[in-house]
Amino acid sequence: MKILHTADWHLGKIVNNIYMTSDQEYILDQFIDTVKKEKPDVIVIAGDLYDRSIPPKQAVELLNDTLTTLINDLQLPVLAITGNHDSPDRLDFGSKLFRKQNLYLETKLSLEPVTFHDEEGPVHFHLIPYVEPAEVAYVFNDDSIKSHQQASRRLIQHIEDHYDMNERHVWVGHSFIAGGMESESEERLSMIGGTPYVDAELFRNFSYVALGHLHQAQKIKQENIRYSGSILKYSFSEANHNKSITIAQLSREHCDIEKIPLVPERDFEIIEGYFSDLLDGASAANPENYLHVRLLDDGTILDPMGKLRKVYPNILHLERAALSPMNQHEHLDQLKSRQRLDPVDLFTDFYKEIKQDELPEKRKHLIESAIEELRLQERGK
Repeated sequence: MKILHTADWHLGKIVNNIYMTSDQEYILDQFIDTVKKEKPDVIVIAGDLYDRSIPPKQAVELLNDTLTTLINDLQLPVLAITGNHDSPDRLDFGSKLFRKQNLYLETKLSLEPVTFHDEEGPVHFHLIPYVEPAEVAYVFNDDSIKSHQQASRRLIQHIEDHYDMNERHVWVGHSFIAGGMESESEERLSMIGGTPYVDAELFRNFSYVALGHLHQAQKIKQENIRYSGSILKYSFSEANHNKSITIAQLSREHCDIEKIPLVPERDFEIIEGYFSDLLDGASAANPENYLHVRLLDDGTILDPMGKLRKVYPNILHLERAALSPMNQHEHLDQLKSRQRLDPVDLFTDFYKEIKQDELPEKRKHLIESAIEELRLQERGK
């Protein structure tokens, strides 16, 4: 059975006050083209279809158009779950009716799998939407379930107790699996009652584990436990990610994996350089990309954002490299020591950090005089 695995569409996403809807439409058109080429037996969407519980109208229309194409035009079954960004109650509307059209959208915890057959027999898909441990504790009437690890273990125990694990089973979930690489884009899952992490060892008896939540495509400990990653980059912490969708070819004995790249219309890119050099337009791979610009200049520049946007219209963030938050963790010890410095020495250090040069004696005397004058004013003299 050929499974196309995707997740974390985050339709309706806003990044630095920019609506990503047109970028999402572009990438989903590319996604549809890939589906037509690959001809999977089933499509799995592992959560976070929307970016927030009440998505904008354009996001709803985009999801509706995409699902209509997949189900009505291409006649493919779609299995989807809600993630921590989705509203289970809103997406639950009509879900039972949609099943007759081959849209299996699981918004609440169900213990019944969706089963498809191929020439080798059944494949059971266990659709596990994002739920808090308390919800699992309620379903099983077990107050000892306090963490996501305990909740997942109890759900898997139920599956192993009630189904033949010699058949093929696919877990579709939206969670943190211990060992996964995170970025700044993922909203931290609830830690009420304990850690949000789940041990990958729990899934050893599953033929394939289709995960959502982490935005970087990756395997966790073994080839068949995978995050497909998000369809687009949603922060500059993802600038070095390669976005893709995952194809899992599932037989009774093997699970062969292939990643199909997704190429955005406008990429996320971090560029660094001197202002005069950046103005030539060659610093970015594509001047239309969404850019995080780090200036190396230490002097005053009049309206740098306005001038740079004439060359790079989609700059989302501009900063001085010397003041970048990326470097702050390197200076924690320095900050603690500076708290003990007198004002003149503190300014001297500040000047050296910004200008990369020593404070001239003449300017140092001016600073000393200004500080002394302020001290006298504070004392009322």
